[in-house]
Amino acid sequence: MESSSPVVRVRDLHKSYGSFEALGGISFDISAGETFALLGPNGAGKSTAIEILEGYRDRSSGEVSVLGVDPQRAGRAWKARLGIVLQSTGESGNVTVTEQLNHFAGLYPNPRRVSEVIDAVGLASKAKTRISRLSGGQRRRVDVALGIIGRPELLFLDEPTTGFDPEARHQFWDLVRRLKAEGTTILLTTHYLDEAAQLGDRAGVINDGRLIDIGTIAEIGGAEARVPLVRWRDAGGALHEVRTEEPARIVAGLAAAGGEPADLEVIRPSLEAVYLGLVRDHRTNGNADNNENGNSTTAGPVGATSDEEVLA
Repeated sequence: MESSSPVVRVRDLHKSYGSFEALGGISFDISAGETFALLGPNGAGKSTAIEILEGYRDRSSGEVSVLGVDPQRAGRAWKARLGIVLQSTGESGNVTVTEQLNHFAGLYPNPRRVSEVIDAVGLASKAKTRISRLSGGQRRRVDVALGIIGRPELLFLDEPTTGFDPEARHQFWDLVRRLKAEGTTILLTTHYLDEAAQLGDRAGVINDGRLIDIGTIAEIGGAEARVPLVRWRDAGGALHEVRTEEPARIVAGLAAAGGEPADLEVIRPSLEAVYLGLVRDHRTNGNADNNENGNSTTAGPVGATSDEEVLA
C-alpha cells in the first residue's frame, strides 16, 4: 500500500517538563503499510513520543501529523481510525471476552466481526470467560483484540507481547503480519529485539530524548556493526577471532589448512547486539547530532559478541 504522504510525520518534536527535556527535537516519517519499531531503553522518551502521536499528550514544539491531522486538534472521527494497545489497561474484568469486544465494536463505524477477532488472538476457548479469570497473557490478548476490533488504519502496539509465552508470541507475530498484509500501518515498541527484527520494516532508536539512528532493520548501526566474526581454536587451543565480510572464505581456508577447526563459530551481529552498541556508544560519546531526517553519526563499529547470534 503506497501513499503520496506519510501516515506519520514528525519534525523537530520537543517535549519538556519544566527544566527536564524528555524529547529534544526528533524527526521521522512512517509510510502507509509500514511496520515501524521505535526502540530505546526505559526513560528514553518513547512513551512520551507515542502519547503525543496518539493525542494523549501535547507537545512543547515541533510539527506532528498523524493520518493527515494534528493530534492536538483531532476529534473523535480521527481517533476512530486508530488502534491502541497500551502497556497496561484498567479494565475491571467483570464481563466476558465476547461482551467486552461487543461493547467496543459498537464504538466504531466499521468494526471487525467479534468472533473473527477472538479467533485471531487465540481466545476462542475463552470467549465466554470473564476477563478477571484469565491469565496475564490471556488478558494481554484481550488488549490486542480491543486494539484491532475497529479496523484501524494506524495501530499502536506498546510492548504488546509482555506476558506471552513463546508460542503465543509467535502466534501474535503471525497476526501482525496478517494485519500488515491488509495494509495496516503499525508503530511498535518492544524490548524484545527479536520481535522488532521479525516484524519491523524500519526502526528508530531513541536515547535520552534524541533519535540516535533510524533505517531499515538491516541498516541500523551502520555497515561496520554488521561485519561477521569468525572464531575458532587452533591445534594448541589458542583462541582466534577475525572480523570479515567473507566468513565463508575464512572457514574454507581453515578447513583446507588442517581439517575441522575446534570450536568454530560464525557470529553475525543480531539487532539486539547492534542496538545495545548504539545505546552504549551514545551514552559514552554524548548526544550525536541529528540530521534533518533524524539520522545520526555513530562512532565506530557497535555490537558486543556476547549479545550476538551464533550461526555455526
